Amino acid sequence: MRAMILSEAKHELGLVHRDRPVPGEHALLLRVEACGVCRTDLHIVDGELSQPALPLIPGHQIVGIVEELGSQVTGVALGDRVGIPWLGGTCGRCRFCLSGRENLCDAALFTGYQIDGGFADYACADSRYAFAIPEHYAAAQAAPLLCAGLIGYRALRMTGDARRIGLYGFGAAAHIVAQLAVHQGKSVYAFTRAGDTRAQDFARQLGASWAGASSERPPDPLDAAIIFAPVGSLVPIALAAVDKGGVVVCAGIHMSDIPAFSYELLWQERVLRSVANLTRRDGEEFFALAKNLVIDTHVRCYPLQAANQALDDLRAGHIEGAAVLTP
Repeated sequence: MRAMILSEAKHELGLVHRDRPVPGEHALLLRVEACGVCRTDLHIVDGELSQPALPLIPGHQIVGIVEELGSQVTGVALGDRVGIPWLGGTCGRCRFCLSGRENLCDAALFTGYQIDGGFADYACADSRYAFAIPEHYAAAQAAPLLCAGLIGYRALRMTGDARRIGLYGFGAAAHIVAQLAVHQGKSVYAFTRAGDTRAQDFARQLGASWAGASSERPPDPLDAAIIFAPVGSLVPIALAAVDKGGVVVCAGIHMSDIPAFSYELLWQERVLRSVANLTRRDGEEFFALAKNLVIDTHVRCYPLQAANQALDDLRAGHIEGAAVLTP
């Protein structure tokens, strides 16, 4: 098979040919139909996440067809189409796993980070962490749901009963969350890079009540804000935009340093919290929603060998929606 390999952090991926992986007893071998390109992949390639298992095949938004089954696999059949997310395995025994917080497991393994991912023709994954993909989604449209959708859904849940929600950084995750929030009858306020009128227009097309630059104050106080952009300076800006008792959710796996800010921004029972990874329950709930609500994922497709170009375009902010590799 072909695979795009990261041999060393802060270097480009290299195209190599290698043998197909052999699935273990609980694993599936998938023929990859599509794999989303996530900002987390960019953080890994750029050396901002420090524990990749090199050499590594990145990619953790995998949609594929099951071609081989491990000896202990149940509930999945040859020919099924499944999705593989970031969470690739947990211990199942620690206090986090036993309390429904497997996303915090110290022994967790992550797809495209400690486990080879989907920037390849074939990929192996633990069947117990795979999700069935609703039939009405094409593979490329389904791929962003496996991280941008799942992390976005978890972040949205953390805003509780907020009615006015700000989204800072209108990329892959935000364009999915915006649709979920509008479907739930909430008002969405989209914040983009200064002067990015294209992204602002895109947000309005998806139902945002207002769109503007991240430096602007929204016309109404927010009940909650979700920060998807990996920019620490947005934290005090978002805190200033939320009303008393509001929550600011940091939804990225990596963020630049948060500058010092006045306690007054946090006072009056505002809350600042982070999202870490996802749980299988998140996936089950989210795909139940996605089955009944058609989420319009906007994707730009690239051939497998153009993975570096996709990462460059993502790094430069040139992607509207999500980038997807289609081997």
